[in-house]
Amino acid sequence: MSSISRDQVAHLAMLARIELSEAELDTMAGELGVILDAVAAVGEVASSDVPAMSHPVPLVNVVRADEVQPGLSPQAALAGAPQVQDQSFSVPRILGEE
Repeated sequence: MSSISRDQVAHLAMLARIELSEAELDTMAGELGVILDAVAAVGEVASSDVPAMSHPVPLVNVVRADEVQPGLSPQAALAGAPQVQDQSFSVPRILGEE
């Protein structure tokens, strides 16, 4: 088991600008030791024949290419509107007169 002292935890907390109580310093010393042991175990499993990677599966760009396509004509865009005024959608006023 990796051991990290209470003074080392206090030093790390000071560097990270984290204020820890006396009880928290004692608790964190044990918890950080467990974390360091887990990281060491992962380091033992890593093999030199396995390349480093950021993702376990290859990433592929799934976004379609931008292609210019014709849009709707004003008449087609306004065809389903309940009310039209001067080739624009006509909607009820929701704010008072200004």
